[in-house]
Amino acid sequence: MIRMDNVSFTYAGVDRPSVTGIDLEIPSGQTVLLCGRSGCGKTTVTRLVNGLAPHFHDGELSGSVSVAGIDVAATPLYGLAGTVGSVFQNPRSQFFNVDTTSELAFGPENLGRSRTDIEAAVGSVADELDLHRLLGRSIFQLSGGEKQRIACGSVAALRPPVIVLDEPTSNLDFAGIALLRRCLEHWKAAGRTVVVAEHRLHFLTGLADRAIVLENGRIADDIAGDDFFSRPPAWFRARGLRQPSLAKLDWHDSSATVPVQESLGLSGLRYRYRGSKQLALDVDGRGLPGGVICVIGENGAGKTTLARTLCGLDRRGHGTVEFRGRQLTRRRRLRETALVMQDVDRQLFTESVLDEVVLSMTDGSSKYLDGAAAGDVEGRALGLLATLDLADCRDRHPLSLSGGQKQRLAIASALAAGRQLVVFDEPTSGLDYDHMKTMAAEIRRLHDDHGVTSVVVTHDPEFIAACGTYVLHVDGGRIVDDYPMDDDGRRRLTAHFAAAS
Repeated sequence: MIRMDNVSFTYAGVDRPSVTGIDLEIPSGQTVLLCGRSGCGKTTVTRLVNGLAPHFHDGELSGSVSVAGIDVAATPLYGLAGTVGSVFQNPRSQFFNVDTTSELAFGPENLGRSRTDIEAAVGSVADELDLHRLLGRSIFQLSGGEKQRIACGSVAALRPPVIVLDEPTSNLDFAGIALLRRCLEHWKAAGRTVVVAEHRLHFLTGLADRAIVLENGRIADDIAGDDFFSRPPAWFRARGLRQPSLAKLDWHDSSATVPVQESLGLSGLRYRYRGSKQLALDVDGRGLPGGVICVIGENGAGKTTLARTLCGLDRRGHGTVEFRGRQLTRRRRLRETALVMQDVDRQLFTESVLDEVVLSMTDGSSKYLDGAAAGDVEGRALGLLATLDLADCRDRHPLSLSGGQKQRLAIASALAAGRQLVVFDEPTSGLDYDHMKTMAAEIRRLHDDHGVTSVVVTHDPEFIAACGTYVLHVDGGRIVDDYPMDDDGRRRLTAHFAAAS
């Protein structure tokens, strides 16, 4: 079904190839996992299959790629639409409508199918992915995870024989991942060929027929699925891969991060979407310790709304936020907090990676970087880029980076501002194991060395295990549970994710 013969691809304006000498055959009906460190070439392989490289992403292609006997490079994208369906890392980049039902119908409409067939396709995919409660809603009012589920549904409605997914779980909670797995199981049972590029591996246990590990643009390992998932934890760590089992998490010593008591106070926080009678956020009377506060909960529970309200981004948000004894008005929160958004493309503004970090250092007040003179803004920015493994990308355009690299750059920019309260919305989406651990260590260091309190919205139990000191469980816009990451907290957190999956 998919064949690559000695394929290499170099993006326009980039000095080195993204993939080199790829020889790959995937038979019809096989489910294949592509994994490896960020920037290893996973996304490029998916783009070669669906034709985005070289038809949309310009570059130099050598070798041949064929899908269902079709020469991808010689076939226009519209000629591949009925053969290959794609789910991207950022679902917003593939939407064409403002409401969910129209989005599900969009693909079949463009293939000229009858109204009866279109309605049947929408109804069928709603059943498969449990999307009925999302039908008829505005795209703009969906959470990141809900958008990803609609993106999966829009592709499934086309019924293509080949489906490629690039980090489809990046913004999904465990319940959403379980629903995605059910969809993948349905596609596999129907004989479709599925290629999944992923960092999060657990949901593919027992499902992937095969795992292909990429390193520096080359195939390093091609392993049967059962063999891959039975490998020991050290094998995954050595290759920068996430652990496929919650039972094998590496817990850090949270007691080493001494919390500041009553560092963050929340009182009367309220938020209501325009035209809605129901509160999307309703938090009152909470005093939280400093450290690394991890916010968990299902998609649509109000986690991102809480994050945006903490930062003062929504004018319709009301209530009081106290930080270390000082009451912060909405305007003051805008000045004194930093936010790393879930959709990082929305906060990358400059023409180079280095300029992006320097932009956040305009007052020269960043205090957490070591080893550079106080006035050497560029030197301090380069130090931060080196910490996050981005120094080699200093002159690249931010939007030319991989998804994981963009995420690290957005985090670098937020940290460069030197704020004492930093809010992260899904900071590890698109990050491999090594960069996730680096990010966790950096966030811990911000508190331990400089007293920064971080509030982290996350679905990532490995990340919480690596740096979390306190957990907030949000549901229906309310905080329904909170606890420190002591032994009892670890058991409660593990039970939460196990139940959700």
